[in-house]
Amino acid sequence: MASVSNAGPSAGMSADGGKVNMTFVAAIVAVATIGGFMFGYDSGVINGTQEGLESAFNLSKLGTGLNVGAILIGCAIGAFAAGRLADVWGRRTVMIISALLFVVSAIGTGAAESSIVFIIFRLVGGLGVGAASVLCPVYISEVTPANIRGRLSSVQQIMIITGLTGAFVANYALAHTAGSSTAEFWLGLPAWRWMFWMQIIPAGVFFLCLLGIPESPRYLVAKGKDAQAEAILSRLFGAGQGAKKVEEIRASLSADHKPTFSDLLDPTTKKLRVILWAGLVLAVFQQLVGINIVFYYGSVLWQSVGFTEDDSLKINILSGTLSILACLLAIGLIDKIGRKPLLLIGSAGMAVTLGVLTWCFSTATTVNGALTLGDQVGLTALIAANLYVIFFNLSWGPVMWVMLGEMFPNQMRGSALAVCGFAQWIANFAISVSFPALAAASLPMTYGFYALSAVVSFFLVQKLVHETRGKELEAMQG
Repeated sequence: MASVSNAGPSAGMSADGGKVNMTFVAAIVAVATIGGFMFGYDSGVINGTQEGLESAFNLSKLGTGLNVGAILIGCAIGAFAAGRLADVWGRRTVMIISALLFVVSAIGTGAAESSIVFIIFRLVGGLGVGAASVLCPVYISEVTPANIRGRLSSVQQIMIITGLTGAFVANYALAHTAGSSTAEFWLGLPAWRWMFWMQIIPAGVFFLCLLGIPESPRYLVAKGKDAQAEAILSRLFGAGQGAKKVEEIRASLSADHKPTFSDLLDPTTKKLRVILWAGLVLAVFQQLVGINIVFYYGSVLWQSVGFTEDDSLKINILSGTLSILACLLAIGLIDKIGRKPLLLIGSAGMAVTLGVLTWCFSTATTVNGALTLGDQVGLTALIAANLYVIFFNLSWGPVMWVMLGEMFPNQMRGSALAVCGFAQWIANFAISVSFPALAAASLPMTYGFYALSAVVSFFLVQKLVHETRGKELEAMQG
């Protein structure tokens, strides 16, 4: 297929000139991206509950890190399993299971009476987050035309940030109304428990909406259900295009075997394919730059350098709002200037802003046992942190998920997503669990590592990542 120009065809046309049913496409994308909202909400709800957890479960710094990071082990398992299960059961079916896991996790974490029980239910939630994190973007990629795929897939990141921001707003409202996160709220229970229970609402909406969308046509073709796939594709792209696209998908799949992990190996060298290494770089370095420290520990971080709990929760909301605006800008650029340029811009911007944060934290002094930043340095740190969030959400935030959903050939997409999703969440776990102890030892050293990772990511993107803008999924090469 031909790549689109910067202007591209109209939103109602595919890259090859076919007419697209944008109402149907938009409805499907809207439902799928609720999974992104849940991904963000379930990940961000922990931010603002740490004081309640530490008080209720008598946690050490390491214990806090384990309770916060427990979800990420579940995410790694969920992402790994979902990539393969989606090839067996279907994308939609596994997303429905993830929605049910969100509900179970919300109920259990809010009711937990011990750290062990809390961790178990966070692991359950992690299975749902991990599954949603890899399947929602790939599902969107598989039902949208190539010329607008980047824009529509980027909506996933907006919904992730909206979910994070929604969690921040709900946490702030509950803590502010109750007096603090540990104060009693409804039914005499502390506000932090209600912070977890609030996510039952969006999880239920996600489950009900998933019942109304079709299965991925590319999965159906892989399972030999060409008639069903053609019906969906005809509804998406017009009756004249349905049969044609089924043939294109069929031609892109290996005729001699079903998708397996062996597809990740180069048939000549028997080593991991270069395209998989590129995916792993994107997955791992998205976390090594430290973004989830802002989302998981934002309120604790700002309190540690002199801000009040109330002000820290407000800063979380500001960061979330700026993230959404940056994602909107990314949507406007991703199908015009491409994926790779955005990644390079993001790496450079994050390297500079993280470097500034490293310097700011190096100037902190200890007052009454607590770190304190001077007024001007505190303002500089706040500006740098939010610029860092903007650069991330303009680039690595949405682009990593877009590329993982589209860069792999059909034959290996499920297996590659399983491996890259697992690696992404393991890196997330390592960064998140280590932060409390590393921050206690040296905030400058910790942020210096994140800055160095941003620098390294710039050069790795230059070397390994290839542009995918405007290419049909059937044209992706391994």
